[in-house]
Amino acid sequence: MIVRNKPNALQLFFILRGSVVALIFPQIIFMTILGAMVAATQYYYPVIFPSFTLAPLALLGIALSLFLGFRNNASYDRWWEARKQWGQLIVDSRSLSRQITSYLDEEVEGAVAVQKRMIYLTIAFNHALRHQLRQSDPWSDIEKYLEPDDIEPLRKSLNLPDALLRLMGKKLGSCRHKKLLSDFLIQTLDDHITSMASVQAACERIQNTPLPFAYLLLVQRTAYLYCLILPFGIVASQGLLTPFFCAIVAYTFFGLDALSEELEEPFGLSANDLALSAMSRTIEINLLEILGETNLPDPIQPIKHRLE
Repeated sequence: MIVRNKPNALQLFFILRGSVVALIFPQIIFMTILGAMVAATQYYYPVIFPSFTLAPLALLGIALSLFLGFRNNASYDRWWEARKQWGQLIVDSRSLSRQITSYLDEEVEGAVAVQKRMIYLTIAFNHALRHQLRQSDPWSDIEKYLEPDDIEPLRKSLNLPDALLRLMGKKLGSCRHKKLLSDFLIQTLDDHITSMASVQAACERIQNTPLPFAYLLLVQRTAYLYCLILPFGIVASQGLLTPFFCAIVAYTFFGLDALSEELEEPFGLSANDLALSAMSRTIEINLLEILGETNLPDPIQPIKHRLE
């Protein structure tokens, strides 16, 4: 995720970090060269390209803009829903930890161990979910929050975050059997665990259900056709400025398409994806602080305006 102050008008033209220019640079160069070739041909051999009306290009441009707008809105909806789900996860993690430390009487034998166990499993769940969504190895982040007997069964699990939630549920069941918490408080805490499971399911749904492939084909085919036709349609009126306008149109249309692709997968490591690492670290710091620990990890800071 890009984190920076709003740039001024001059800076806008020179900012590359977070921009999609690097992704679409080949298309921009190709369309510019094509426009230059058409413009040069028109300049030296003006009779080759007759003067066309711009009405067909205008209609096609409007249709393409509608397609791009629809796809961009659908991709942003996925990005924003993913952010809301992680916001809910932060709420559930903090609330569960606050309640488990508030309602469990620390004077009762085993209460402090239960508090630590539940909060450690909550931290491990947040890290595990992030790694599952990014398809990376979670063990360097979660192993220190697990008991030795947990590791081997969890390594065999096909769904590590869900397995951690089951461990949390079993610990709540143990509290009920030992009468450390009332049935009402057990239900309240279990509601937070259920909400965390709902967040995981929503994130898996976003990750495993991409936008229909037909939209991608339709938008990209139309964008390429429009940009390929454009220089022939405007060269008679724009002359040697044709490559300039071709570059601008290519940047606009291919840029929107590339940005939609980034937002469609909000859990990755692209510049405009969600800062899951920073959010996981924030939860980790908050929950360790609830336990009263002082050796806290440092918050993740943006590197060159990019927060992961």
